[in-house]
Amino acid sequence: MTANAPITQDVLTLPRKLPEGGKTNIVGLTREQLREALVAAGTPEKQAKMRLGQIWQWVYHFGIRDFAAMTNLAKDYRALLAEHFVIEVPEVVSRQISADGTRKYLVRIAGGHEVETVYIPEENRGTLCISSQVGCTLTCSFCHTGTQKLVRNLTAGEIVGQVMLARDDLGEWPKPGEPKDETRLVSNVVLMGMGEPLYNFENVRDAMKVVMDNEGLTLSRRRITLSTSGIVPEIARTAEEIGCLLAVSFHATTDEVRDRLVPVNKKWNIATLLEALRDYPRLSNSERITFEYVMLKGVNDSDADARRLVKLIAGIPAKINLIPFNEWPGAPYERSDWERIEAFADIIYKAGYASPIRTPRGEDIMAACGQLKSATERARKSAREIAAEAGLSG
Repeated sequence: MTANAPITQDVLTLPRKLPEGGKTNIVGLTREQLREALVAAGTPEKQAKMRLGQIWQWVYHFGIRDFAAMTNLAKDYRALLAEHFVIEVPEVVSRQISADGTRKYLVRIAGGHEVETVYIPEENRGTLCISSQVGCTLTCSFCHTGTQKLVRNLTAGEIVGQVMLARDDLGEWPKPGEPKDETRLVSNVVLMGMGEPLYNFENVRDAMKVVMDNEGLTLSRRRITLSTSGIVPEIARTAEEIGCLLAVSFHATTDEVRDRLVPVNKKWNIATLLEALRDYPRLSNSERITFEYVMLKGVNDSDADARRLVKLIAGIPAKINLIPFNEWPGAPYERSDWERIEAFADIIYKAGYASPIRTPRGEDIMAACGQLKSATERARKSAREIAAEAGLSG
């Protein structure tokens, strides 16, 4: 398989046409897709570029959902738009706010499926963790999301819509005619929610084109981080077609352990993954790759592991993000002791790599890394069933 060959999976992705009324949702269409859709709906070719720019600004700069509010468009044209299009984002079913200010949204998408989106606030900024699939196909044994079976890919509109609904909740849209507040509450986006982004490449790519567009949501590619478990054939495509920062769920220093923690390693092992990663900073013009490493007591947290990790990534511009394991009901692992995590970090730091220890956020509302799982799925399963899924039964 060549580096640019697309990964195909038998996973349902809904069409862009909405089932009711056959109207097209504007949210998630790239500029070219929207231009084509406007022309097909009756916009004269000569006007299409101008109309595209106007609509784009209303939807993505001001967050407007009603064509009637687009006051620089003629009334008859607004009526034409309303006849053919809608502007819809996923529905927020519930919102939980952690003691540390983290917000977790349970989001309902087409078909009644649910995903989770998490907003992590910091001073004058914030990171939004968004999902790319309903459930996950990878079954990583330390991850709660991995115990939920994959249902389908999210559309580009459902991915972009998570950014928009968070801005709705935070009151971040500027008002037409008023001075713009330059404070960005959603200043960073991480594709670290439910699902493996590179198994939904086209929709993720198109969504990020919308998010990065400098006349709308205007998040630069250096403010977007895509996290992958190591879908090797799509890594070069990510560099060339998206160009965002890359994080890799690494979590082990031997194939034996990584096969157990991250089963996709059986398809693309550590050596194959690292070979693909060595070219990423050059291809994407990124400064470095983030290696995510969840700290599991007695599994991957020894001094020998730390020293192996340093040798493995030698020559790759990188930082190692150490993640204290976030426990969930029936989890088959325990969090490493704090002293062990610090000793591990010290070995990496002395080898010349940044080794920040991630502060767990939102644990009290099950919003921390590796804990996301739709509430309805959790409600259906007993603790015994969850333990069985995690491989703890009998």
